[in-house]
Amino acid sequence: MKKIALLGLGTMGAGMGKRLLDAGFSLAVYNRTAAKAETLREAGAGVAVSPAEAARGADVVISMLADDQASRMVWMGDQGALASVAAGAVLVECGTVTPDWVQELGHAGQEKGCVLLDAPVTGSRLQAAGGELTFLVGGPVAQLETTRPVLEAMGKKIVHVGPSGSGSRLKLINNFLCAAQLASLAEAVGWMERAGLDMDLSLDVLCTGAPGSPLLKTMSQRMMKRDYQVNFLLRLLGKDVGYAQKDAQTTGIPLHTADSTLDLLERAKDLGYGEQDMSSIVEQFRGGKA
Repeated sequence: MKKIALLGLGTMGAGMGKRLLDAGFSLAVYNRTAAKAETLREAGAGVAVSPAEAARGADVVISMLADDQASRMVWMGDQGALASVAAGAVLVECGTVTPDWVQELGHAGQEKGCVLLDAPVTGSRLQAAGGELTFLVGGPVAQLETTRPVLEAMGKKIVHVGPSGSGSRLKLINNFLCAAQLASLAEAVGWMERAGLDMDLSLDVLCTGAPGSPLLKTMSQRMMKRDYQVNFLLRLLGKDVGYAQKDAQTTGIPLHTADSTLDLLERAKDLGYGEQDMSSIVEQFRGGKA
């Protein structure tokens, strides 16, 4: 039985950890706020006081943190996972981070005799809890295959995108597209409401017509119900769009639509919606305050 270390028990990590336990893996977890580990402790996980303790003796070490900085701290900070990880372990970075950081972490892992897979996920809190995530994997196929049973415990689909950094890059593209759709939907909802259109009728036309993506269907309902229970934090979507801009610039693509999208996300954050679900972006067009 593989021993797994899981670093980060936020909105996504907690659900992923429960899926690993349900699949029968031996699991050690670390979270900066230790109280968030109690549910998994009760379910049978070992709770470590540091990333290094969690990673010691692990066959697979998984990180699910919010950004480059948080990821760097658990891997390479004081008592980071790389301080204790055994040669031959597979490192799996599941957070939405930059390809540049993936490359740096991969090189650091190689110095320890380890291989890194960047394996960010699509899906949110509900998919993490239900084992229905999609993993976008960059890195060597051989290590992906040895790690596949671990990923399959947490997801319904595993896609090998290409070499190291490819998964991270495709995830940024995915989130950029989602954010652009979300921003335009928020403007459209505000426009329709102020114009006095029948909202049920109008949204039915849009959702069953050409614009009717899964995101539009889900987010329009949340906007109308003002249901902002967090599936994905608004501030983290803004972070992802910023990362996407920087990475696209390295290829000569300026992402002009990202500029206006990020502006709307920043306005929503300034109104106090940063810690609410990303669908709350619409409230700036309703004069809303958190």
